[in-house]
Amino acid sequence: MAMAALAAIERHPHLAQPCPDGWVRVDMHSHTMFSGDSTTTLDEIVESVVEAGIDVLCVTDHNAIEGAVRLQKALDGVCRVIVGEEVRTHTGEIIGLFMTQKVSYGASAADTASQIRDQGGIVYIPHPFDPMRRNLTEESLIQITEMGLVDAIEGHNAKTSLQSLNKRAVAFGEHYDLALGSGSDAHVPHALGSAYMQMPDFDGPQDFLAKVREGEIIGHHWDKARPWSARIVPSVVNDDY
Repeated sequence: MAMAALAAIERHPHLAQPCPDGWVRVDMHSHTMFSGDSTTTLDEIVESVVEAGIDVLCVTDHNAIEGAVRLQKALDGVCRVIVGEEVRTHTGEIIGLFMTQKVSYGASAADTASQIRDQGGIVYIPHPFDPMRRNLTEESLIQITEMGLVDAIEGHNAKTSLQSLNKRAVAFGEHYDLALGSGSDAHVPHALGSAYMQMPDFDGPQDFLAKVREGEIIGHHWDKARPWSARIVPSVVNDDY
């Protein structure tokens, strides 16, 4: 086993357990330098995906899809990339998966969810109940869930420090019969592998959603900063962050 892969396992010991045949590791929440709060380059994503053995990566930059679209080409033949976007609504954030076009930020939660659905996407609620994040307000979350506009909720976010908040998300999802997802919410390269869904392979958005329901949340809390070093990051304009 390559030294880089061993280092990934040392960071995230669950990576040592292989996937069952016909199953894949899917990180449902990650960020690149196209998010306003990450400096992770696309090359670093490629390297870290290989080290961690991630099969499918949902790239969910804040109010942007360009990084995800570029990574589809960069990771072709190595890892499937699902184009996503973490959209800021006026009551908190919503993730759209399987996006074909960017959704503008600042609309209501219901309008944002509808725009995601209109392009065949999946509406996924990240880090619910976490007061340290731009989580959707509980009122908005309940409202759009009862409107039938939510497909899945993040049952495990690796950056959420209080596991009681992840457990609360799982309880909410089970109460409303939502699919439960998991992701690293990686803003630094070595966070990839900290959390993901282990699930049967899938074909297309609706099959993805069905297979998430059959899958298993894998992960632990991991929110370490990138070690400081002098580095140059390509300039990226994201005025929407």
